[in-house]
Order: sequence, then structure tokens, then C-alpha cells
Amino acid sequence: MIEEKIIEYTALYADGHHERIRIGELLNKGGASGKIFRDASHANSVAKIYHDTSKSDANRKKLQAMLQNRPNIPTINHEGKEYIQIAWPTALLEDDQGYCVGYLMPEIDTTQAISLDHLMQKAVRQKLGLSERYVDRVFAAYNITAVVAALHACGHYIVDLKPSNVSVYKKTMLVALFDCDGFSIKGDETARYPAEYVSEEYIYPEGMSQTCQAMGEEQDKFALAVIIFKLLNEGIHPFSGAPRKNEDMLSIQERIAGYHYAYGIWPDTYQAPHPYSIHDYFDKATMNMFERAFTKGNERPTALEWQTQLEYILKHLKQCKKDHNHSYFTPKGCGLCMVRDKFKLDVENFKKKQEEAATVRGMDRKSLETKNIVRTQKKKEQINNLLHYGYYVFLASYLLFFTFLYKLLTPFGDLLRSMGIFAQMIIFVLGVGAVNSLFDYIPKYLPSRNNPNLFSMLRIYALVCLLIAFVALNDLSADLWQLAQ
Repeated sequence: MIEEKIIEYTALYADGHHERIRIGELLNKGGASGKIFRDASHANSVAKIYHDTSKSDANRKKLQAMLQNRPNIPTINHEGKEYIQIAWPTALLEDDQGYCVGYLMPEIDTTQAISLDHLMQKAVRQKLGLSERYVDRVFAAYNITAVVAALHACGHYIVDLKPSNVSVYKKTMLVALFDCDGFSIKGDETARYPAEYVSEEYIYPEGMSQTCQAMGEEQDKFALAVIIFKLLNEGIHPFSGAPRKNEDMLSIQERIAGYHYAYGIWPDTYQAPHPYSIHDYFDKATMNMFERAFTKGNERPTALEWQTQLEYILKHLKQCKKDHNHSYFTPKGCGLCMVRDKFKLDVENFKKKQEEAATVRGMDRKSLETKNIVRTQKKKEQINNLLHYGYYVFLASYLLFFTFLYKLLTPFGDLLRSMGIFAQMIIFVLGVGAVNSLFDYIPKYLPSRNNPNLFSMLRIYALVCLLIAFVALNDLSADLWQLAQ
């Protein structure tokens, strides 16, 4: 029995004391920088171990700055359960050679948290069984601003701030932030340890000519405003909309670069607002803050300003009488109800147009009826299932055929040998060509199984089996061994 290797490191804490800790089981392969292991010496603690020790000095300095300048983001106790909001380093890890190999951090229960992306769209919320209450999304926005404000108070910036990099607890809407060593960290005096990544659709316009290492609070303020807008407006990006012309379709980041904010006081020249946006139902103060965040020449609201505004909104939101999940801001009424009614009306109008037209885009109208669409989809699924079944049968048959190719050809050995080596080589080349043609043909009918690496391996397998059969049938193994000697 092989004994499991015990890995130990020295943990260095902010107050100067140190201890030996033991690394436990692998929990997560992590990202590009390191893997996550259980801290076998402490409960509710995990260790991130870096892949590359060549960056030991740079990692050490950044982690020491994080240990000395910890943001005030407390663990929240709710109904007897603790919710850790940020996986901030608690100790630096050092190996026996003195290299900085990683750090300890509190363990966040990832089974209780979901990506912020999942809160944005109603269809996703329903599929995952998440809260449909609008006030919960506002509360999630508040919690995000509170965490960002606490980081900014210490001079730290997230930089790569986007919904997929923010998690929230499903039951409480509290925030859970990971990979904090990727943030832009403030050190002593003028020292700064920059971030390494930033994502399109969240880069502020003035930052388009900058590297992410040069980005700081302005990037966070812009990205935070985008996230808040999406949470308040059913996932609609503030720089998405309906282009006024069909030509020159711009990406979201290109619209950001051109300040094409479609939901401001003045209409945008490039695009109109999304038809199901509820921005007109926001309160004036919130609209003014979005105006400052997304239009040229204004000072963007800070995270602390957003925290104060969202706290005000939470206290003054009114519950809709028609739908208990809905809430609204102003005497204008419930924007969510307006969107729902507008969508229903649009669907009804679309159905009427379908009934009036014999064909839609060249297709028979009846074929677009729900029952016919369902029937067609079922037929397609049945065909796909048959194709996939046939695919697996083919793979098994293919492997069996080439595995036992020599046995299959043995009864014809005398005939093949009488043909001569040259004729056999022609048959061999034709066989290889047939295999290549086969794998050029199959992917056209099974695109979901179009795995170039697998097909390459199968080609090589056939080539090897053909070579073995050729050598064995002609009893060339002894000759080849003598030649090798």
C-alpha cells in the first residue's frame, strides 16, 4: 500500500506569528494561477497553491500588502449560519526553501452561492429555482456596492469586475468574492500591485487605450454601474439597444467607446432603448447617477454613493399589488408589470400577423404553429438519437474490426502473399485513403461529435493495425529485427 504524501508549509500571519500547516485534499483545480486545497490543519480554511514559483517575490509582496491592508468586509451571521463575503488571504504560505507558494483563505460554501449572471434573466432564475422577487435583486446590488466600497476605502480595486466574477448566496443575496489576489492591491506609500485581467463589455471608455495594469477606481466605478443597471433592468446592458440603422453593427464594447448610452436624458444617435427596458420607471436620483456613470464629461458615482442610493431605494420600494414579486420606485407604477403586459400584447399581435399571412419568410404558416414545431423538433430529436446510436455502434465496430484485422486476413494469407509485396502496398495505401475519406465524411452528419482529436487517434489506430497485419502476414518481423540489429 502506497502511503499518501504529506505536504506541509509554513503559514506566516499578519501579526508576525507563524505555524506549520498541512495541505489536504484537492478541492478545485482553480484557474491559471493555482489550485485550491483543503487546509488540513484548520477547519473552514483552504489553501491556494500557485503553479509557478518563479513569481515568488512578486506574489510575496502582493500578499503581504493584502495581509497588512485588509478591507472591512465582515462575515455575516444570518439565522445561525455564517456567510463569508470575501476570500481574502489570512496567511502567506512558504515552503522549506523559502519560496512563497500560495496563501490561506477562508472557505466559502460554493454550493450555497451562484454566479451573479444567473440573477439577471427571468428564464434562468426560473430554471434554477432562484428568487423572483425584484427587491432581492436590488438587495444584491446593494451588497455588491458595499463590498466594492469597502475595498476602495483601502485603496484596492477589482478591475475585472463583471457578473461572472461575482457570486451571491442564493438565500440571502449576500456577496461572495473569490480570487482576490487578482485585484489591484495598494501597498505601502506609493506601491501598487496591479491586476492582470479586464473583460470587454465592462471596460470604461477612457480605458480603451490603457492596459489593465494601469486601471483603477474609474474602471471599477464604470463596471459597478453597469452591473447595477443590469440588476435593476432585467439584465439589459446600458450600452445595448435597438440600432436605428441596420448597417455597421457595433459590439457592446464599441458602443461603450462611442458613449452610445441609450437610456439617458438625451436620445442616442446610434441606438434606441431596448423595447422591454423599465428605465423610465426608475426614480430621478437613480437616473441621474446612471447619467453621470455613462455619459461623457461627468464624474462617475463612487461605490459609496451607490451604496447610499441603493439603501434609500430599498427603504422606499413599494410592493406591486398585482404581483407580489414585483416592486416599483415612483408614482408611475410598476415597470415590471408594464413590460409583462407589453410582451403579451406583442405576442398577440405577432400571432395575428401570422394568421393573416399564408407564409412567413417563405415557410408555410401551418408549419410554424406550436404543435407542428413541437412535432418537427421531436422528429429531429429522434433522428439525432438514431445518428448518435449509430455513431457509437460504428466506433465499436471500427475498433473491433481493426483490432482483429490480422485474424480476419489470416485465411487469405496465401492469396495476399502470392500477389506480392508491391500489390499489398497498393492495397495498404488504398486502405489508409479509405479511412481518411471515412472521417472526412462522418462529421458532416454528426457535428456534435466532430472531435478532431478523437478522429486523428482513430486514423492512427487504423494505420498501426494495417502495418501490423502487413508485417505479420508477410512474416517480416524477423527481417525487421535483423535490420534493426
